[in-house]
Amino acid sequence: MQVPGHAFNPVAAPYFPDHLAFLDGPMNARAQGLPRRLENIVLVADLAGTAVFAVEGAISAMRAQLDLLGVMVIAFIVALGGGVTRDLLIGATPPKAVADWRYPALALLMGGLAFVARDWVLGWSGPLLILLDAAGLGLFAVAGTQKAQNFGISPFVSMLMGTVTGVGGGVIRDIVLARIPLVLQVDLYASSAFVGAASLVIARRLGVPPLWSAWLAGTVCFALRMLSVRYGWQLPKAL
Repeated sequence: MQVPGHAFNPVAAPYFPDHLAFLDGPMNARAQGLPRRLENIVLVADLAGTAVFAVEGAISAMRAQLDLLGVMVIAFIVALGGGVTRDLLIGATPPKAVADWRYPALALLMGGLAFVARDWVLGWSGPLLILLDAAGLGLFAVAGTQKAQNFGISPFVSMLMGTVTGVGGGVIRDIVLARIPLVLQVDLYASSAFVGAASLVIARRLGVPPLWSAWLAGTVCFALRMLSVRYGWQLPKAL
């Protein structure tokens, strides 16, 4: 099916249902023409991941003994850094974190709440933090991959964008804190995001409905991350 006023795009067609085959215009026009359900999947996953990663970023900052401003900055970076990087790479400008007030507001709110409740938050156990982190990783992997697909990006690059969304904020945080990015060292972290992203792309190609594809991909990412922690799975190292 072709939408009036939009030329058919043979490149995008294999990756989308017929009603998305008009994704050939400017990048912003692509997103505006998407069905509401696909927009909602990205929005819900993005906001949920933002909340989780903002708290995680705040905890990292407080453990590094930063002041309130430092905590808020790191919470903001971890929550939104990956999404901003993704949006710039796929041409979704201005980035959602800038264009939509809900993103920075939520990141700063969660960072501030974590600081206020620091005595309680800093007492959270390691397993709980790993659980939250894995959940946030799955949410961002889904959001990043789906948004890239929505913008007509190729399947493989969409997987990379899902991975970037999941790990980008943590990488920037570690650079700011002058340490080797943890996401590149720990058990199957970036790899879990990539596998989750790949699951979403494959599920959509097989005709699985968007919502079910998102649940499947998020679950795969979450499960792989948790299993890698439980059993110490890692990719091969040089030494």
